[in-house]
Amino acid sequence: MLVVKVVLQRVSRAAVRVAEKEVGSIGPGLCLLVGIGPDDTGANIAVAVDKIAGLRVFGDTSGQMNRSVVDTGGGVLVISQFTLFADVSRGRRPSFSDAGPPEKARKLIDEMVGGLRDRGIEVATGRFGAKMEVELVNDGPVTLMLEIRDGKVL
Repeated sequence: MLVVKVVLQRVSRAAVRVAEKEVGSIGPGLCLLVGIGPDDTGANIAVAVDKIAGLRVFGDTSGQMNRSVVDTGGGVLVISQFTLFADVSRGRRPSFSDAGPPEKARKLIDEMVGGLRDRGIEVATGRFGAKMEVELVNDGPVTLMLEIRDGKVL
């Protein structure tokens, strides 16, 4: 399954802690929960980076969502989130067999972080594979779900 899933939240601030120590934080910007599918490639990551960097979800002077995270100089907090691929259709315990293997997911998450930084965006991250505490203040609230499949945003 060639798919990347992203839950994007516009935030006034966000932080992530591992073992009670802050490992990443941003002020105003976007918090991304990112899930990688098992057969995914860098092509979907490139499409996701382009969409996220250009998505106009920040207010202009009249309050209309006409500005991107690049336009506002905001930050992005990227958190790997394999649980976005949970299958809860049977039983009471989620199955995560549709999530990408950790070694592939780590590589593609790193590509996403690099792609966002290449666009001049300040990027903070969690720690891949660690138990994390994510704290954020959703601004709006604005929460969007993106799915990139076979190079197209659905």
